[in-house]
Amino acid sequence: MNLTEDQILTLAPDDSSKKSGKDLANPARWVSKGISGRAIWGECQGSGSKPYQTQADLINLAFKCSCPSRKFPCKHGLGLLLLSARQPAAFENTEEPAWVSDWINQRAGKEEQAAAKKESTKATDEAGQQKRQQTRQQRVKDGSAELLLWIKDIIRNGIIQVPDKPPAFWENMARRMVDAQAPGLAGMVRALGETPFFQDGWHSIFLDQLLRIYLVITGFQNQPGNDPAAGNASSDPQGDATPEALASGASAANGQTPSGQAAPAGSISDDLSSLIGFTVNQESLKETPGILDDWLVLAKQSKEDQGLVTERFWLTGASTGQTALLLQFIARGQYAALSLTPGMNIRAELVFFPSANPLRALIKRQVATAQKTEYFSYADWDNVLRNETRIASTLPFYSERPYIVRQLTPVWHARQWWLKDQHQRLMPVRQVSETIWNVLTYSGGLPLDMAVLGKENTFEPIGVWHNNHYKTV
Repeated sequence: MNLTEDQILTLAPDDSSKKSGKDLANPARWVSKGISGRAIWGECQGSGSKPYQTQADLINLAFKCSCPSRKFPCKHGLGLLLLSARQPAAFENTEEPAWVSDWINQRAGKEEQAAAKKESTKATDEAGQQKRQQTRQQRVKDGSAELLLWIKDIIRNGIIQVPDKPPAFWENMARRMVDAQAPGLAGMVRALGETPFFQDGWHSIFLDQLLRIYLVITGFQNQPGNDPAAGNASSDPQGDATPEALASGASAANGQTPSGQAAPAGSISDDLSSLIGFTVNQESLKETPGILDDWLVLAKQSKEDQGLVTERFWLTGASTGQTALLLQFIARGQYAALSLTPGMNIRAELVFFPSANPLRALIKRQVATAQKTEYFSYADWDNVLRNETRIASTLPFYSERPYIVRQLTPVWHARQWWLKDQHQRLMPVRQVSETIWNVLTYSGGLPLDMAVLGKENTFEPIGVWHNNHYKTV
């Protein structure tokens, strides 16, 4: 394990578990302990006569303990990892006891059973599936045509009165997109209604999102067989009005770019389908070849909406320089399948969703936690912007992504915060929050290698390298 104490504590479900876990990170509290290539374990003496058996899977980080706690991980699991981080020599590399090997083997067996079950139920009614797909395509076409007319009405009437629109104005159209089986468009309409209308520059934010929706709709309609005026689907390849450079997803790289194996690029049609709300079968996706690399978890973002927690993990690969976004959805009362923490290094094979510029990915298999290594970084803002231009040339409505930029310094200029590179070029900080103060705490006004998240011409810091260690901000 290469997790630091801070990274381990981010796994704690609450503050009381953190405190108790720290108290249990004491060799005197453990009757026995050990470690192997795939697990770490120990017996912790509690209030009863029989010690609690605590164990953790080191390959796909998971915990199990015989204590009655319903927290995950419990204080004993946290204490075990904290002790291994503080005193790694206290854990002897030895043979796993039966209660550990049985649990690890059972976890592996469940994965095999799930794979076998998936294979046995793979056969489906292809004719029925194709019919349902055609019905949905027609609903999406009808709904997107209605949304396009709605957008044109907003432009015709002018946007000066838009801030006075009631919430129902946006929600009604979003629900119409849900009815049209285009949940992606529904989310984009809701985001449009959440524009900070009483903030300076709201016009640019609003029009940028409005244009994004327009591009997605017209791009979807210009795909073969999706012309609303045509009525029925057409197989005429001349109906595709998408420019060749966009359709192919190919673009010449300019300036500094990552080297090594890259995620296989799809086409802009894949991105359009995803943004509309068409899903990709994740089990089938995991059967495709992936990228095996040492991945650094740069940041974790969490958002809760109506009892559903969405977690976003931003990763970067050491040898490939490929960036990745992992999404995890956790319903209330469920456990998280991914136990990743910022600053963690894992060796894993990732498969990427089809895209003209692949970013979202799934973990196909996690080999182990990796050792700290060097990661690809950009020399300055010019190289970052060249890569942004390259991405925009193949995917005009691309989303934010992380970059590692060398030697950035936070500076206060013209009544706002900027990040200055080693060539004195400035980039505005997108959201000024406590993160900028955390950066200043680590940097003391001096340049640091920094991980940033954003797009086009605004970014925000998400982590820095301080004394050769990655620290999230």
